[in-house]
Amino acid sequence: MLRLFLLRHAKSAWPDNVPDRDRPLGPRGLRAAPAMGAYMEKEKLVPTRVLVSPARRTIETWEQVSAGWAGAPPAIYEEAIYESSADALLALVQAQGTVSPLMLVGHNPGMEEFAARLLSREQRARALTKFPTGALAVIDLPVDDWSQARTGSGMLERFVTPRAIGVVKDGKD
Repeated sequence: MLRLFLLRHAKSAWPDNVPDRDRPLGPRGLRAAPAMGAYMEKEKLVPTRVLVSPARRTIETWEQVSAGWAGAPPAIYEEAIYESSADALLALVQAQGTVSPLMLVGHNPGMEEFAARLLSREQRARALTKFPTGALAVIDLPVDDWSQARTGSGMLERFVTPRAIGVVKDGKD
């Protein structure tokens, strides 16, 4: 059994005249990311390997999430995650051997589509209707090597949002 963490970047800012790749986290994201990191550490959801999109908001999300962890794995910046499709994310995961837990830090719509693709149809309908910023999906796959990962084979162990852990209360900023 291998475990996959899919983390969508925390809420970003939209400064004028800043290219998409260079958008930083906004105030809500700067609160949500460390709170998600504390949650993950408390729940023993710390990855062995982490692949991060090279966009500024995903890099900052990972830095904030992992800042308090002893022995956090170094980020591997992976171009294939930025503006990727579910197919591209599946191919990337399938190339990761047996390392587990594996984490991807990326963007929508790719993260949402990839999570949905990994889950059975009934799990998708019941548990994963949206993938908001800062959310974490924990998916277990009954495989010994990531190359065996297939559509519909994953089980959603949990799906956690910043709102669920009390970070976002009023939706402002």
